[in-house]
Amino acid sequence: MIFPKALQRRWLVPIVLLAAAQLATASDLKFTTPDSLSTEAQTLVTLLEQAHYNRDAVHSGEYSQAIPEYMTALDGQHLFFLEGDKTDFVNRFGKNVYYNVDYLGKIDAAYDIFYLYDDRVTARIGWIFGELKKPMDFTVPETFRVDRSKSSWPATTAEADDLWRKRLKFEILGELLNKKTLDQARDVVRKRYERMLKNVGETEGSELAETFLSTIAGLYDPHSTYFSADTYEDFGIQMKLQLVGIGAILGLEEDTCTVREIVPGGPADLGHQLKPNDKIIEVAQDQGEPVEIIGMKLRKIVDQIRGAKGTKVRLIVQPAEATDSSVRKVIVITRDVVKLDSARARAAVFQVPGPEGKTVPLGVVTLPAFYGPAEDGDTDAEKTSASEDVARLLVQLKQANVQGVVLDLRHNGGGYLTEAIELAGLFIHKGPVVQVKGYDGDIQIDTDKAESLAYDGPLAVLVDRFSASASEIVAGALKDYGRAVVIGDTSTHGKGTVQATFEMKRISRELSKSPAKTGAAKITIQKFYLPDGSSTQLKGVISDIVLPSIDEFLPIGESDLPHALVWDKIKTSTFDGKPIDSKLLAKLQADSAARQASLEEFAYVRKYVDWFKQRQAEKLISLNLEERRKQKAADDAFRKELKGEREKLAKGDFPYKEFRLGPPLPPKIAAPKVAKPDGSKDPEDEDDLADAEDDASADSYGKVDVSLREALRVVDDAIELARNREYWASDHAPLTVASKG
Repeated sequence: MIFPKALQRRWLVPIVLLAAAQLATASDLKFTTPDSLSTEAQTLVTLLEQAHYNRDAVHSGEYSQAIPEYMTALDGQHLFFLEGDKTDFVNRFGKNVYYNVDYLGKIDAAYDIFYLYDDRVTARIGWIFGELKKPMDFTVPETFRVDRSKSSWPATTAEADDLWRKRLKFEILGELLNKKTLDQARDVVRKRYERMLKNVGETEGSELAETFLSTIAGLYDPHSTYFSADTYEDFGIQMKLQLVGIGAILGLEEDTCTVREIVPGGPADLGHQLKPNDKIIEVAQDQGEPVEIIGMKLRKIVDQIRGAKGTKVRLIVQPAEATDSSVRKVIVITRDVVKLDSARARAAVFQVPGPEGKTVPLGVVTLPAFYGPAEDGDTDAEKTSASEDVARLLVQLKQANVQGVVLDLRHNGGGYLTEAIELAGLFIHKGPVVQVKGYDGDIQIDTDKAESLAYDGPLAVLVDRFSASASEIVAGALKDYGRAVVIGDTSTHGKGTVQATFEMKRISRELSKSPAKTGAAKITIQKFYLPDGSSTQLKGVISDIVLPSIDEFLPIGESDLPHALVWDKIKTSTFDGKPIDSKLLAKLQADSAARQASLEEFAYVRKYVDWFKQRQAEKLISLNLEERRKQKAADDAFRKELKGEREKLAKGDFPYKEFRLGPPLPPKIAAPKVAKPDGSKDPEDEDDLADAEDDASADSYGKVDVSLREALRVVDDAIELARNREYWASDHAPLTVASKG
């Protein structure tokens, strides 16, 4: 995430998408559009047409797409509406969406579509309550498609009934596999739908307006959205205050609370257990009884997770990497304020085995985010930034006589653009770092102007699919200059755009005079390009050396988002550098490929990746209890086997000494075993490759970090190749800085 200079602060508030919400029946819900909201709707269209980078790509006729997409925002798994409803609504509202919103400020379509949704939910949940009383046969060879986000809505009521019959069996099976009795499973599912019915009945008109207008903004690109007055008010509060919580940005996906982002330095980040895309199923206060939160409003979920500093919250989550929806993991987090010190860059010196039995000291700098100096009168004694901290750490690494450095940008979602430029400047002579193009076609070249370098030796950048925005700018620039070899997932995230937030009161003269609270719009206004003119949008930065990873099979990249802007290229800027020599790169790639083919640690990774890929390909899940039990037993045995291999491989971890600029990490809180109904506890916790960091105690670097190990080896390869001038680029050794000029 990158903000323009005027808006460069991290936003820690979750955007509230519609969560079905309310106790009343459909007939109790009637909404009208206040005059101020009508004006906001018109102002939003004006902003999209005049300020959005992609303003010329969306025409008035394409606003009709907002109808089925809004229906999907309400009913993401295509379970409640029928296919004929989509046809009817598109015919009824599609042709006039643009005219109604832009000229009349009318969003009646949002309300009318919701009324039918409310009817369908109420009727369906009544049907569910009756169905839960009937016997269920878990011996028949049936299957259920869990992810229906890309499926059509049912064509008929009979087809919908059959779909729901299977869904209920699927949900009951999930509880049975989690050691519940059949009666307990029925009770859990019944309460789940009671809560959903209540939540739908509590839906407010402002929520529907936010969802509908955000759908319209989303036609232009996935990062543009509309904030209701309440959401924007929360946004402002969060920008000025430190709230006590777990340090995670949450959102809703199909009535399930999903972790959007882990805030660097927050309790969740320091615990190394909660991951982006994990689904939170239940929440418990310390040793209290867990409360299932599926179908609960996001604001209520956040209220449960937040709490007093020093108190503990237990989260029961379905890990993002879990291939079986019944898998659960218990995570205990102590609530705290997110501290900058905890989020700061850190470093370590690793002793890497080299030729002839000697070890080579190599440095690692880990950067969680591109943070900047404190603002708004913050009285912290030390005002720091990512680039300043990395510079300090590089001094310490050089004093430790490291022979090469790995810059670890994995899971770094971005931050200040200025910091990306300053940080890249630590490794290159003065020159362009990023080009920024506005919707008007004007291009601004942002250049590093520092005279001196912080480090000129061999360098690698380690990335993954979560490395986004500022991370991609730094990795791409260092790659363009031939300054570093990029290692990791096939490519980075691919977010190459900048958003600005426009408060409606400041845009509309009419709204500026209104006493009513108004919202805001977040609009994509610029696009990023690397020094060579390539966009970081969609494609991200392509790794020079690709390592095996399950990230390749998760929908976590920009290309997985609807209406993502395209990749393109502009004219290259003038800079003193060129990509790594093909002969050198081929040698580094070949040596890494040989290790990936021979080392046990890569066989371990591939085994997990192959298993995960196979499970992901199984779109249809069996509804036969015995088959599911066998599958779960096989999966548990596989995880146990993998855990044993990891413990064995951990003995080969490179020894290291860590350098921290902030205070030491707090001790990790162990998660309790998941209790069975009889009070006993399972002997084995769920465990897999994605949880490798869980074994880290007070240290920042977890066990068996295969990607980091290999990045260090690649740097060591470059150091060895420097002994042979055949691999030099003119006047300098591989992955080092060229002579000035």
